[in-house]
Parts: sequence; C-alpha cells; structure tokens
Amino acid sequence: MGAFKAILAIIGVAAILVGGLWTLQGLDIVRWPASSFMLGDTVWTRNGIVLAVVGIFLVWFARKR
Repeated sequence: MGAFKAILAIIGVAAILVGGLWTLQGLDIVRWPASSFMLGDTVWTRNGIVLAVVGIFLVWFARKR
C-alpha cells in the first residue's frame, strides 16, 4: 500500500503543477510557449483549477493514514 500512495502523491504533485501552468496560461499571465492556443482562454483557466484541485485531493489522500 505504501508504493500505491507514493505513486498517488507523485501524480498529485504533477497534477498541481500542470494545473497551475494551465491556469496561469488561461489567465494570460504565463505566455509560454508564445504561440500556445491556451493563452487568454478562460476554458483553460477552469481546466487548470479543476486539475489542481484533483491534484490536491490526491496528495491529501496519499498522506492520509
């Protein structure tokens, strides 16, 4: 069970990071890559927030006893 929780934690952290990037691109704060279709699109802001929340839940679940 320890390996499963470690994998969940790694996936959760990755989801938080990617979700944060998507959110910042959707808000047009991070303009990388410069030709990204995600820049300034509120759909990607929403998708990023949802993914980050799922990542937070995964990390929380992995650390729970």
